[in-house]
Amino acid sequence: MSKHLLREPLVHFLLLGAALFALDAWLRPAAAPAASTEIVVSEARIASLAQNFHRTWRRPPTKEELDGLVESFVKEEVMVREALALGLDRDDAIIRRRLQQKMEFVSEEAAASVQPTDEDLARYLAANADAFRVEARVTFTQVYLDPRRRAANLAADAKRLLEALNGARPPDPAQLGDRLLLLEPGYEDAPQAEVARLFGTDFAEALVKQPVGQWVGPIASGYGAHLVRVDALVPGGTPKLDEVRPLVEREWANARRQELGKAFYDRLRAKYTIKVAMPAAARP
Repeated sequence: MSKHLLREPLVHFLLLGAALFALDAWLRPAAAPAASTEIVVSEARIASLAQNFHRTWRRPPTKEELDGLVESFVKEEVMVREALALGLDRDDAIIRRRLQQKMEFVSEEAAASVQPTDEDLARYLAANADAFRVEARVTFTQVYLDPRRRAANLAADAKRLLEALNGARPPDPAQLGDRLLLLEPGYEDAPQAEVARLFGTDFAEALVKQPVGQWVGPIASGYGAHLVRVDALVPGGTPKLDEVRPLVEREWANARRQELGKAFYDRLRAKYTIKVAMPAAARP
């Protein structure tokens, strides 16, 4: 090599690169020989590629498109094998997270294959009754009595109106009582929580305990006093299994998946000895 060439910066760069490459090859442990250099694209794989294409484009692939799908698969397989041979999968957070997800999918698929019996669902419903409890729903009519307006006459007015409303020819409730723009004369199929929001918790709890079809009261609310008639009532409480079966099945499956996932991880973890070198600054 001439002295002129040795003075060229590009030559220096190439020589330095070659030296570093040789040093890296000498220091790197010998890679394990590849298990196989053969890539087989089976009929089942080609059928799967065609099926995925059909699912996306709503038609089967043409001959040229299918050839392209096969070539894309081959390219992917080549690249993956070479990346694994070079160790590019190591210390990659994204790949590690994906592998973790695949292991979790194993336990989730096992959980999904288990079908609950009626006894399983009934036990789950009983053990988690609060999660499935439904609130009462009530249809009612109310007559508002303003305590500030009626003062000492409130009790007597309430008694007189109750007698009229429960009489043989009751008057129109909408024409009785005192006007309050915030409230409606009647409510249909209202959840107890909604009644509590409008009238107060004590009123709502008292309302769902009243007999159906009879004017009663007065029942106190945050506004004053009310005469009420419950026209329909669906009691609250824990429903029967047949009434909430899809919901119980879904929650049972979620709980089962978590249970099996934890057991699966615990079995895997037990195979390892875990040593954690906690920094002194992080210790309690």
